[in-house]
Amino acid sequence: MDIPVNVAVIGCGHWGKNLVRNFYSLEFLACVCDLDKDQLGRVKKQFPGIQTTSRYEDILANPDIDAVVISTPSHTHFRLAKAALLANKHVYVEKPIATSYLETQELEILADQTDRVLMVGHLLMYHPVVTRLKQLIEEGYLGTIRYIESDRLNMNPNRSDRTVFWDLAPHDLSMMMYLLGQDPKRIVSVQGSRTSDDGLIDIAHIELEFETGIRGHIHNSWVHPVKQVKLVVRGSERTAVVDDTLSAPDKLQIFSNHAPPEKLTPEYLAIEPLKLECQHFINCIRTGRKPKSDGVNGLKVVQVLETAESMLVENKAGIAPTPIAGT
Repeated sequence: MDIPVNVAVIGCGHWGKNLVRNFYSLEFLACVCDLDKDQLGRVKKQFPGIQTTSRYEDILANPDIDAVVISTPSHTHFRLAKAALLANKHVYVEKPIATSYLETQELEILADQTDRVLMVGHLLMYHPVVTRLKQLIEEGYLGTIRYIESDRLNMNPNRSDRTVFWDLAPHDLSMMMYLLGQDPKRIVSVQGSRTSDDGLIDIAHIELEFETGIRGHIHNSWVHPVKQVKLVVRGSERTAVVDDTLSAPDKLQIFSNHAPPEKLTPEYLAIEPLKLECQHFINCIRTGRKPKSDGVNGLKVVQVLETAESMLVENKAGIAPTPIAGT
């Protein structure tokens, strides 16, 4: 018999509303918390029977709530996640898990001490297209991997993060690490531009070198008028292109590196990635298994971002390869 799990979602705005929808459809949603009373009003209308509150303390004090899902601005993630773990709740926190290596390390240690599941929302690790591509890479279908590049560009006027790469690059980094089965060992260069009045870095490039010498490139932008979500994995025999702006089955395409340029469109399961991610969180609570995107995975991503940010602050970008902080 499956163990019942009651979930509370904290933050039901831009992305949180999708988490609310999925946990409701999976029949695990018990409560939604948000400071915006209008948002809570919409939840009551759309999801009858779901409790709502504007007080996070109500969630922590409720013994019937087993798990907390945090979808709030990134600078609040550490504080909210720590409080939930101390209240003996399982925690799913949207990316990034925290905004410093030490904060993330503290959350991982606390999760181990309390024997609670700690999971970070690295959504693309659960994307069926990315899962299928990982299978092809591991089968050697692309040959020896030489290069990986991820572009994540959009127009975002609502900037709650310090730089664009704290907002977007967690997706790119976690996906690259998952596909390659290895971590970046150093940042070769970082470039950032401020093009808007708020003074935040809204265009960024990060050049990485992975453990086996594979080069990786990440390009993020908050000011691109045309949305672009594209991954390129270059192998010695074939090159894979994932374009998440296209409809199935064209999201994943494989091209031969040799003439004539053979093209293949592999089959994959057409399931909403967020639904799979939410199911994975519940399964980990029920079985006690570590999530694919656990605290250690979140820690590795934060290490890279924190190092990249320090390179920009110290104006070291492009001068010398820099080891990842904490390694």
